[in-house]
Amino acid sequence: MEKLTQKELKRLMHYDADTGIFTWLVRNSNRMKIGDVAGNKAVRGNIDIRIKGKLYKAHRLAFLYMEGYMPEHLVDHKNGVKTDNRWKEIRHATSTCNMQNSKISSRNKSGYPGVYWKNDHNKWIGQITINGKARYLGFYDDPLEAALARFTVEHQCPAWECNYRSELSKAIKRTWPNFKFCE
Repeated sequence: MEKLTQKELKRLMHYDADTGIFTWLVRNSNRMKIGDVAGNKAVRGNIDIRIKGKLYKAHRLAFLYMEGYMPEHLVDHKNGVKTDNRWKEIRHATSTCNMQNSKISSRNKSGYPGVYWKNDHNKWIGQITINGKARYLGFYDDPLEAALARFTVEHQCPAWECNYRSELSKAIKRTWPNFKFCE
């Protein structure tokens, strides 16, 4: 099977950068018509589009359509909404950047990313993972103290600059609304 090119993609479908929606320009099956919205929501929440028997993620196709290439790494949804494929909401990102932009796990008990309870010490521990290596930031009586330690490291580390919207910043603002961020 030949590799999908920007030219072929533009012949088959239109991408609206303002809405993030792909529509068909040609009829390639009995089930769809010209102008139909392309793709379906996949199990993991992204939009999948089948072209000539091959399944593609819509956010990756947006890069091919707009820039002429498929991203080498991942495509990150800046706002965290996997179905939002508007051009302004997606970016080429490493897996590290993509993980930094993920939501707080529903299993998280502290309310802060990278902060968890350590039973054998009866303390909260702060942790951050940078370039695949976990770094422990100490033990704390209060989860907010551990969160502030992590926040400090986030803002001192160049590897963390790709974080578009920090879940930690949001969590700290909820707990401590008067905290001044240097953003």
